[in-house]
Amino acid sequence: MDDEEREDAYRTFGERVNMAPAELEEWLETEESRSVGDTHGDGESTGHASGRRIVKIKRTRKADLTDSDYAHMRKVNGYIARHCAQRPEGDVSKTNWRYSLMNWGHDPLKD
Repeated sequence: MDDEEREDAYRTFGERVNMAPAELEEWLETEESRSVGDTHGDGESTGHASGRRIVKIKRTRKADLTDSDYAHMRKVNGYIARHCAQRPEGDVSKTNWRYSLMNWGHDPLKD
């Protein structure tokens, strides 16, 4: 990934991940957070693990981000874009769709 791709990933990540690290950490402790997504062998969902990684990335100085961090940002950016495009009809406040997005650091009710 070249510098321009890194900058694009960083900028887009900053736009799409609209939950603060402390807010995301608090969310990840809820039963709703743990109730959605596909799970790994350890029982944690992909989105839940991603949320923990997002907190770490958001608390890391930009100069200290690794290639792996930038790759994860791109993964997060893609997930949020795809999932938002599948927004269900009606009130989404207590839906698995919203809970899944929140595990990835995006609360659609903040849009």
